[in-house]
Amino acid sequence: MTQMRKNPVNDKIISPELDHEGAHGAAIETRDLVKCYRGGKNTGSRPALDSVSLSIPKGSIYGLLGPNGAGKSTFINILAGLVVKTSGHVRVWDFDLDRSPRQVRAALGVVPQEINYDPFFTPAELLDLHAGLYGVPKAQRHGIELLDALGLADKANAYTRNLSGGMKRRLLIAKALVHAPPILILDEPTAGVDVDLRRQLWAYVRKLNESGTTIVLTTHYLEEAQSLCDYIAIIDQGQVVTAQPKEQLLRRLDCKRLTIRPAESLAAIPPGLGAFDPELDENGALALSYKPSQTPMSAVLARLQEAGVEIADLTTHEADLEEIFLQLTGKSAKLPGTA
Repeated sequence: MTQMRKNPVNDKIISPELDHEGAHGAAIETRDLVKCYRGGKNTGSRPALDSVSLSIPKGSIYGLLGPNGAGKSTFINILAGLVVKTSGHVRVWDFDLDRSPRQVRAALGVVPQEINYDPFFTPAELLDLHAGLYGVPKAQRHGIELLDALGLADKANAYTRNLSGGMKRRLLIAKALVHAPPILILDEPTAGVDVDLRRQLWAYVRKLNESGTTIVLTTHYLEEAQSLCDYIAIIDQGQVVTAQPKEQLLRRLDCKRLTIRPAESLAAIPPGLGAFDPELDENGALALSYKPSQTPMSAVLARLQEAGVEIADLTTHEADLEEIFLQLTGKSAKLPGTA
């Protein structure tokens, strides 16, 4: 028996066309997805997407990461029906893109990277228009409640051209949710957004995810992805470099950095510590690197004791997503607050 989709804001029934008996597996699944833009094969240039196979679990927050030009936007635009794939298979909410493109589009809410809006509509009018385009009956439209949830209720009847940049970005999220899609795709949603608004947006995204909405996120802010995502895929030059649960991915770098502040300042690195790539900074702190899978910390501490180093304090540093990203792509990515 099919179950009705519910609005994530108030649990009222909406979008019954998305009820589907097979919608309990992957929210999005692609197999050998290829996109070659015109002239790509003839000129020998690499395809924008090259045999991309991904399975995005239902109910997850899935990070899609990669340097500029990696193919992330092409991937999203194929899902949204804005770009036609060259070959491969795409299923969204268990609907095949080739056979059921309308149902695929209805299953998705896409928040684009670029801010786009009609300056002559109010937010309330805009949401009502988009709900109508998706075939949502008037009795089931809840645009004002969406605006309220995103802190825009007092701007419901103001012209969108008068909204601030942050308000316009929140309005894009409301537009993407008017038909209560089970999947929300966020393409660089916090690019150029201040810290306070970024926190507000992510609090709302977490709330949506807790209500059952699958979130697909592209971002250059690796700290953000590490904080939010359950799963992470890294795409580079149109190919999937890795796609794993976040914790499993973070364990790939089997390296820890141990920084010791000695009770007495060291003038030089003590002998017997060469296996740990020791470094001594100008303040006398000693840094050692080791592989936890091969060497327990107790062995490192024992070696320090043998070297006559009395420890006043110590800190450890484990691999983070930025280090893995750099290792796999050889390219840097932004962190919050950087240019």
